[in-house]
Amino acid sequence: MFKPILLLAGIFITIPGKSQGVSDTLKLNLTEVIGIAKMHSTAAVQASTIRENQYWQYRTFKSNYNPQLTLDGTLPQFSKTNIPVIQPDGTVEFKPVINDNSQLNLGLTQNISLTGGQVFLGSNVLRFSDFDRKQTRYNGNPLIIGLNQPLFAFNSLSWDQKIEPLRYEESQKKYKEDMEVVGRDASELFFGLLIAQINKDIATKNLSNNETIYKIGEGKAALGKLSKDELLRLKLGVLNARKAVAQANVDAETADLQLKSFIGFSATNQIQLILPENLLTFDVDAKVAISQAKENRQKAIEFKRALLEADREVAKAKGDNGLKVNLFGTFGLTNVADQLPGIYSNAKDQQEIRLGFQIPILDWGRAASRIKTAQSNRKLVTATIKQAQINFEQEILTTLRQFSMIKEQMQTNAEADVTANARYEIAKKRYFLNDLSITDLNIALQEKDQARRDYIYSLKSFWNAYFNLRLLTLFDFTTNKKI
Repeated sequence: MFKPILLLAGIFITIPGKSQGVSDTLKLNLTEVIGIAKMHSTAAVQASTIRENQYWQYRTFKSNYNPQLTLDGTLPQFSKTNIPVIQPDGTVEFKPVINDNSQLNLGLTQNISLTGGQVFLGSNVLRFSDFDRKQTRYNGNPLIIGLNQPLFAFNSLSWDQKIEPLRYEESQKKYKEDMEVVGRDASELFFGLLIAQINKDIATKNLSNNETIYKIGEGKAALGKLSKDELLRLKLGVLNARKAVAQANVDAETADLQLKSFIGFSATNQIQLILPENLLTFDVDAKVAISQAKENRQKAIEFKRALLEADREVAKAKGDNGLKVNLFGTFGLTNVADQLPGIYSNAKDQQEIRLGFQIPILDWGRAASRIKTAQSNRKLVTATIKQAQINFEQEILTTLRQFSMIKEQMQTNAEADVTANARYEIAKKRYFLNDLSITDLNIALQEKDQARRDYIYSLKSFWNAYFNLRLLTLFDFTTNKKI
């Protein structure tokens, strides 16, 4: 166990308005930028849409196990044609017919997930009208109860009941991970703009310092206390500082547009970012991190689902290539009548039973090959998942080790930033007093700038590691709660 440092940018608030005063610049901290991104970014909308699609797919799956009521029919089926009619002497005569066959079927079906069969309940009526003979007859089944049951076959309903709930649970966890990715990406862009803004600030200050030093150098040169070579070096420093300012402006504008585009801000909004330097200590236990990851991550569910899908393919290969038997039976009532109500009066019973089978006798090893292929694929899936589980835990441990190193690096870089800045101020005063060369002053300036950048990059590294840990565990160690 170790105690890394968490940098807190502040509490979540509603998207703030313009800052008070004459400035229209919007000041945002890291937490606020992430909150805005999770509400308004295109990536967040996509994650939400995918989750919604998965929800409706799951609802579709659930409906397969509920009764289905359908009504179908043909109203009307009119026909006027000539049909061949065999005469008593064996000859064929074509007779004109004009008739209508109208039909209605009402059916209620229920899948049986345990057996893979289906029970059904139905009622139908058929109306036949012969317009030549002005005759109308009705035929129908007031009630039919039936069963259609495959035997020794692959039961997709049973396997779907095991797999689809896992797939839905996986999608819910995937949504949380996608939102954490949005937060991590927003953090990346936040620090991209922050670094660009700091570089711009450094370049602007350096230009001001170089211009001041150059003016002093001109005065010294006029008094003969500074050589022309050193004055030209000071002028070159001013020119280089101007180029640095121009490049810093371009970089800052590019980073600004990238962040605004990601979080859904208008290009006209002026943003000033607040450096997240507030520190809070919290504990991270490696065992807790791994256990939370196994419980919360989409990957853990994906491993279980992948194994079940591999088992399903083996069962399907065996069920589709062996003995196939299908039992079909119905029991009901039937009747014919001249009038529709007559069908439902004194109806006679009706039964049907059918047992069909198919036995593969010679397939040249095709069935066995399919089964062996499915079994081999299952072994591959098992081995792949085993390695993925090792990588799964190793990635978490690596991220935790990064926390420890980044903590030390941050403390060192923070001290170096303060030290280098103080050293530069001293060097600048010594140069004004003719106690330091321009070369040593430039070295102090470069060390100050580099120390500042190193500190900002260490902050960025910490937040990257922190958000990666949240993503890998879906657990917030600052509150000890699931995300």
